[in-house]
Amino acid sequence: MDHSKMKALQTDKAEHGEHHRHEMAMTGALGPYSMGREASGTAWQPDASEHSAVHAMARDWTVMAHGVLNLVYDHQSGPRGDERAFASGMLMGMARRALGNGALQFKAMLSPDPLMGKRGYPLLLASGETANGRDRLVDRQHPHDFFMELSGSVSQNIAPGSSVFLYGGLPGEPAFGPPAFMHREAIMDSPEAPISHHWLDSTHISFGVLTAGVVLDRVKIEVSRFNGREPDQHRWNIETGPLDSTSVRLSWNPTAELALQGSWGRFEDPEQLEPGVDQKRLSASLLYAREVIPGWKLAGTVAWGRKAIEHHKDDAFAVEASLKHAGWTFFGRGEVTENRELVAEAEEHGPAFRVGKASIGAVRDFRIAKNMSLGAGGLLAVNFVPDALASSYGGNHPTGAMGFVRLRLQ
Repeated sequence: MDHSKMKALQTDKAEHGEHHRHEMAMTGALGPYSMGREASGTAWQPDASEHSAVHAMARDWTVMAHGVLNLVYDHQSGPRGDERAFASGMLMGMARRALGNGALQFKAMLSPDPLMGKRGYPLLLASGETANGRDRLVDRQHPHDFFMELSGSVSQNIAPGSSVFLYGGLPGEPAFGPPAFMHREAIMDSPEAPISHHWLDSTHISFGVLTAGVVLDRVKIEVSRFNGREPDQHRWNIETGPLDSTSVRLSWNPTAELALQGSWGRFEDPEQLEPGVDQKRLSASLLYAREVIPGWKLAGTVAWGRKAIEHHKDDAFAVEASLKHAGWTFFGRGEVTENRELVAEAEEHGPAFRVGKASIGAVRDFRIAKNMSLGAGGLLAVNFVPDALASSYGGNHPTGAMGFVRLRLQ
């Protein structure tokens, strides 16, 4: 072979390799579909969802990173309210490369939440978990662990549009519910957690997860074994425990704008303060994302979750939406929960109070560097409590407000 032909062949191989790496960078880690479909853990979102990570190539690896740091001032009204300033957010890094005819991916996500301290931040009608090992947090949101995810996954394509995959994390997210709230495009710009968190997506930090699944074009079926206990009061460490809980999830993306899922889970001994009490949960959700007119992006969530403890079945509903245009994001959320934890004297299996919340907010982001933006925003919330709780909350409609600035890597 003469020199010119050899050079042409080398050039062709190099271009083919670059094309393959680019293709890997644009497809999902779990199957041969759009990378935009993947959200937290192994959950799916609409293919048309925003994907704002910073990308780079390092030999055969595609490296991605994104993150947000919120500095928040929070005021919750009434006798059960409080106020404080706190920091929250996350930093996520991913590394992916081709493996056989599929992909190998590693992912890490860290959070500054433990800096809040053991009491988290004020949030009326929120409950669940303990952050000090003794007391259940009520009307407060718990801090998340420093290690939110340390996971790896491997997938292999088995037919055009189809694949099998294996995912493991310590911590990781089992196959239950919609994507975690900080990853749902409809509400990711809000600095507050949903009061429906422990019905829908509190398993996004589980210390021990193993998930196996199959992708059949626009359908995904997956099963997880995981450690069902909520994280303990030690928020800086990595915990271990038996993979004693099970979940099953069916996901379907019928179009690029829609993502639906239904899931079931049996949680072994999930609450630290209630040893020996198991739970069963159900969840169903619909996520939507679309550019409705040029430059205007609309996203939405409709979600339902149920917790069953012994003979009690308590439901939660959430509706979320956001509209983005020219650096502005407007967002809102409405929720209803049946909560048995709002009265300190009541047992977990005491009366369930149906409570609700509606919040609306906005944030304006300004580009300050190629991959960095600075934003400022705020939100207002109105809570709805029944007459039986009105006296302890200072009325039927206590309010909340947050002002925040944020730094985003995107």
